[in-house]
Amino acid sequence: MSDAGPVTGREGFVITRERLASGAHLAAIRARATPDFPVRSDAELDASLDVALAGHPPGEDVWVFGYGSLMWNPAFDFAERRLGTVRGYHRRFCLWLSRGRGSPECPGLMLALDRGGVCRGMAFRIPAASSRGELLLVWRREMLSGAYLARWVAVRTPEGPVRAVTFVANQAHARYTGKLTEVATADRIRQAAGELGSCRDYFDRTVAALHAFDIDDVALRRIGAAIAREPMPAA
Repeated sequence: MSDAGPVTGREGFVITRERLASGAHLAAIRARATPDFPVRSDAELDASLDVALAGHPPGEDVWVFGYGSLMWNPAFDFAERRLGTVRGYHRRFCLWLSRGRGSPECPGLMLALDRGGVCRGMAFRIPAASSRGELLLVWRREMLSGAYLARWVAVRTPEGPVRAVTFVANQAHARYTGKLTEVATADRIRQAAGELGSCRDYFDRTVAALHAFDIDDVALRRIGAAIAREPMPAA
């Protein structure tokens, strides 16, 4: 099972399972790497994945918890998905993005899980037999620069609890924004764009996915209201 429909951006720059598997996505990212967005090597990505899987019982299926674009374009094969809740983290636009949906001149903002609160999202189950290969596709997408940290979290689902790997903000990374006001966040989402498309499109797709799954995110509702308001004219 897969929901990996193409997400088309500029210059044919897309995220699909096929592009992740072939290495085309990595090649495109590396060709556009900037000093603030260094890209890990294949060996570094493999080693990072091995470290994460070292804490997972061999032979068991693997769950992945998604809270942003993984909800509407997972781009990996999975056998089951469930709505789930993670405690101790909340969904927040807290990572700068100078490529993809931003530029060096006008960095965009990317979602991550940040410390504190609660987050509702989607848990995807990958069968054990294909877990490493499918997770490698996720790693090639999410773990490129070190701005995310892979963490195992407890996910409460209607069918029972599961243990899932997810991606939290690395607060020590240069791309971590620190505190941003809702207005500043909304302004950047409204303005930024890159090879994958606009930051606004990323926001709208995420909100649409949350609505489709009947997930209410108060912070994103407030940011959406701020985006809808006209920005103040420059002095």
